[in-house]
Amino acid sequence: MGEEKNSIQDLLEFFRKLNVKELHNVEIEGDIEIEVDLQQTPIFELMRAIGYELGMAGYHLMNASKMLGYPVEVFFQPPQVAEVPVQVEKEVSVLSELIREKFEEPKVEYPGVIEEIVIGATKADGGTRSNVVKVGGEKSLPFYYFDALMPNTPKVTIDVFDMPITLAKAVREHYQDVMEDPGDWAKKAVKEYNADMITIHLISTDPLLKDTSAKEACKAVEDVLQAVKVPIVIGGSGNPEKDPEVLERAAEVAEGERCLIASASLNMDWERIAKAAKEHGHVILSWTQMDINNQKTLNRYLLNKIGYPRDSIIMDPTTAALGYGLDYAYTNMERIRLSGLKGDKDLAFPMSSGTTNAWGAREAWMTGSPIEGDSDWGPREYRGPIWEVITGLTLALAGGDLFMMMHPGAVAVFKEICQALYGEKDIRLDNIEQWITLEVEE
Repeated sequence: MGEEKNSIQDLLEFFRKLNVKELHNVEIEGDIEIEVDLQQTPIFELMRAIGYELGMAGYHLMNASKMLGYPVEVFFQPPQVAEVPVQVEKEVSVLSELIREKFEEPKVEYPGVIEEIVIGATKADGGTRSNVVKVGGEKSLPFYYFDALMPNTPKVTIDVFDMPITLAKAVREHYQDVMEDPGDWAKKAVKEYNADMITIHLISTDPLLKDTSAKEACKAVEDVLQAVKVPIVIGGSGNPEKDPEVLERAAEVAEGERCLIASASLNMDWERIAKAAKEHGHVILSWTQMDINNQKTLNRYLLNKIGYPRDSIIMDPTTAALGYGLDYAYTNMERIRLSGLKGDKDLAFPMSSGTTNAWGAREAWMTGSPIEGDSDWGPREYRGPIWEVITGLTLALAGGDLFMMMHPGAVAVFKEICQALYGEKDIRLDNIEQWITLEVEE
């Protein structure tokens, strides 16, 4: 007997003709066949066709079940959901206006206060300066008006050297006519470039340079004190063997002028330097190499071993330039400032930044990149000052108070932005071409 194919519809018609009422012990087997041209039918049409055929098969099977007497309707009854009585409010309020709220300035009150340090002495104080410079005194983070306004804006001291030195072209062109005379150099920095202070570096005392005697080198200190009437900073050459003698002599020569002596450091005879500075009434610069623990240690030595007055200490935690560790310098300074504000009296002092370290970065002074195929760095006449400005501004936001700088354009931009952040000056950038005023000679 050959195989015979019948559809479900054929089977139902067969039962009707025979007037079959019930079936017992009967098994009906079959397959569902769907004819589709896979090469011509897109996948979404194929899925739609299969779905249609399965639906029709289910429909026919349900009819067959009903004809054979099975109450298939019980599977398709909607679920019975209990009725929940709805409570209707008699009155509905309508929002007519927003709740009014008054803005209150956020405030964070720190328990600590940064010492306010006065540099320089006028005639009334026994010196010859025309004015004094105040740094520090903060009760909050820099430029943060909500907590407590900074009592003093950041100040700039321009570097002067006691002998001509190699400088980046962008800097040298502004001072090459006065580099032979520290007094004239200082005078130009004050009168033409608006320096708040002058830093005289006695680098000729370095044994690797001229090895000038302390007595001879300090004539440059006297010349600068005569040439300008702003407060001054006195620095050595950085030589750990020679600096204690040089700074001791400089402190004696400048007695009564309340200078900033730079600096007492753990890698040299800091006691000799600090004792001389204290004896002659100067402010001492406590210098450490980017280490908050060493800074705390040196400050404790100055306070406890030397008995240095709290109103005569400024810290220099070391400045690393943009691209050369600026993030570490920022973090270190910010940690120091926050510690001081939170009550650590060993760190509650103003901070100085050797911002001229920015000129040690090759991007500040090189003509272009030494890497073959590197992108154009742009003109160094602009690049160098920008490098110094960004280094200084970054550390001003970390809590810096006094900035040692060199390029006159960098000084001007730095001071202008700080005054704007402080609220003393309004900088509008409606026309940015007018904001950039520095002219560079080709």
